[in-house]
Amino acid sequence: MAASAVCRVAGTGSRVLLRTCRSQPALLRSPALRGTATYAQALQSVPETQVSQLDNGLRVASEQSSQPTCTVGVWIDAGSRYENEKNNGAGYFVEHLAFKGTKNRPGSALEKEVESMGAHLNAYSTREHTAYYIKALSKDLPKAVELLADIVQNCSLEDSQIEKERDVILQELQENDSSMRDVVFDYLHATAFQGTPLAQSVEGPSENVRKLSRADLTEYVSQHYKAPRMVLAAAGGVEHRQLLDLAQKHFSSLSGTYVEDAVPAFTPCRFTGSEIRHRDDALPLVANAIIGHYDSTYGGGTHMSSTLASVAATRKLCQSFQTFNICYAETGLLGAHFVCDNMSIDDMMFFLQGQWMRLCTSATESEVVRGKNILRNALVSHLDGESCSPVARDEGVLAVTVPVWPPLPTKIGKGSIQEFPSWLRVRSLPLLSGLTIRRCRELWCRLQTRLGSRVAVALA
Repeated sequence: MAASAVCRVAGTGSRVLLRTCRSQPALLRSPALRGTATYAQALQSVPETQVSQLDNGLRVASEQSSQPTCTVGVWIDAGSRYENEKNNGAGYFVEHLAFKGTKNRPGSALEKEVESMGAHLNAYSTREHTAYYIKALSKDLPKAVELLADIVQNCSLEDSQIEKERDVILQELQENDSSMRDVVFDYLHATAFQGTPLAQSVEGPSENVRKLSRADLTEYVSQHYKAPRMVLAAAGGVEHRQLLDLAQKHFSSLSGTYVEDAVPAFTPCRFTGSEIRHRDDALPLVANAIIGHYDSTYGGGTHMSSTLASVAATRKLCQSFQTFNICYAETGLLGAHFVCDNMSIDDMMFFLQGQWMRLCTSATESEVVRGKNILRNALVSHLDGESCSPVARDEGVLAVTVPVWPPLPTKIGKGSIQEFPSWLRVRSLPLLSGLTIRRCRELWCRLQTRLGSRVAVALA
């Protein structure tokens, strides 16, 4: 077998939690910490991840369970942060063309093969990676891997299909422009990481979409779709040896060489405290159904455990708010997004910043425990034994974060924002609270240590 030795890995966080739990069995038996014991048991029942690597550099990862179905996919280190101003959007364009047929299977033939298995084929692109995956019955794993290999290595990129998808993508860009939330997060990246590749959107500007040619897309694929930047991951009813044999059969011919034998690395990005204002009084302030810490349709009102949610419900500050944590390989964005009427913007910003400052100075033990339990539940909910993303993430395809302290906030507003407080006012909050920037840095580092967080901060 032309593959290196099989190694077994597990998530670092899981190993630490399991060590902690095993070293303190008395705590696990305590009724007060019964939730922690349940979480530890859940981690122990997670299938181990087996990882191998082919000679060309392609990694193969799998988690086997007793499921009758499986999910298998290819994750590629190719996204908008690897693009430049001229070809920004090429990766998203290629992902759209992937299902329009290959050199071996015209578009209709590819669709019929997937439908005949009763499978689900999908793909997505982000700023750091592109993924193609299939959900199917376990017995159809060989056919699923064959289809993925054909899509990744033999995308036809026909001129007629390129022109059709060009119109489709332009229509999608128009729809995205009508989504206030999508526009706000694109603006957030554009200003927080200005002058760096992370500022570029995944879809690219409409000017690029109109002028990208077949030669541009072919060059993009030949540069980024190579074995060292790929992970073939599977979860569910799969055997690692079978998956490794299928990878060897269908992916061994994939090129793994680069000019000067160096795999292209992304350009390090810097965080810039700044703001963007896009005032448009004609836009309706319509709240989307956002799953977050608070929504005006939720029950509970003033009795919610979140202090900010309780204040928002009592004072009717906003229609909804949601915190976010966007992770990239060496940086990230931590902040909050809210929807409110024009006259409540100032009050909502005041209470939101007040909660960030309170976390740095007077977070209670019960709040820390509640936050950890929410995180545990979120992690366990992803351990369904059938999702490939955690497997690929453990292999380094998806992002990890590093401790970064941005001394300045970043704020984005879109809509009727004449009452949006200025960036200087938001920036001065720590000083108005009697805290120097140095003291804020010390308090934030203390909070990071307490919560075990390693993130960069942005305010949107």
